Amino acid sequence: MGKEVKILLVEDDENLGSITSDYLNAKGYDCIWEKDGELGYQAFTNNTFDIVILDVMMPVKDGFSTAKDIRGIDKQVPIVFLTAKSMKEDTLKGFEIGGDDYITKPFNMEELIARINAIVKRTSKETENHFDDLSIGNFTFNPKMQLLTIEDKTFNLTTKECDLLILLYKNKNDILERNHALKAVWGDDNYFNGRSMDVYIAKLRKYLKNDTSIQIINVHGRGFKLLV
Repeated sequence: MGKEVKILLVEDDENLGSITSDYLNAKGYDCIWEKDGELGYQAFTNNTFDIVILDVMMPVKDGFSTAKDIRGIDKQVPIVFLTAKSMKEDTLKGFEIGGDDYITKPFNMEELIARINAIVKRTSKETENHFDDLSIGNFTFNPKMQLLTIEDKTFNLTTKECDLLILLYKNKNDILERNHALKAVWGDDNYFNGRSMDVYIAKLRKYLKNDTSIQIINVHGRGFKLLV
């Protein structure tokens, strides 16, 4: 993997933070560990990171507030939330803010590495796949820059919003199977990822409503259809 993957870990638990950052550095990643959201945000503004891992429950500034601030300056960087098992519903809030993944505590280090590798693989694949501007109705969609533009409005898409819109575009006026989309974008078609995908579909609908000739419709029991 090499030193090129730079990770920001924000975790207030001294023990977990220390073990996790030591492990990631030993595995060849370049991990910086901060102990609260405020320090994490400052570190983010002063450095360039490939992945951000945020604990949700933190003093000074929690993970959701930190993610919101990070999204204010960078729409693309993948954000992974560390959540307690009892907080599954809260994790949906994390996806609304623009989180890319979540890991429930306690987790093992192999699982963390697998998630990181999946994100790295996905983001490097996206950079390789150079897409020119795509037309969706009156919108111009640039997957490489993750921008969706209509007249004087431009929306910066998160990685997952962009991945999902690419799939819808490739299947436009045809059914995008729900399970296929979940496996392609989330890596797993479990119930919770399904709930998360519904959050993202709602966000895409909100952007696309600026062109009344476009609709994302639910196909009961199957998936979604982008009508243009």
